[in-house]
Amino acid sequence: MQGVGFRYYTSKQARSLGLTGWVRNDRDGAVSFVAEGPVEALEALLQAVQRGPSVARVTDVSTLWSPATGRFDGFSVRYF
Repeated sequence: MQGVGFRYYTSKQARSLGLTGWVRNDRDGAVSFVAEGPVEALEALLQAVQRGPSVARVTDVSTLWSPATGRFDGFSVRYF
């Protein structure tokens, strides 16, 4: 996933869905995120990031599902 504003787009979408976790740019230009919450909300976030913001070009979305940790208080934007 790449594109201007993608982290903020993902963060906004996740917060609006009541999810917790984080999003960051990776050094290779990809964007990574971890999100926790109800399955329906997580699936909605996945649909949103597959589209991305209007200025982004999404080329690939890889998904790994695992049990929630409960360690996040909100949804944050991280830097590397």
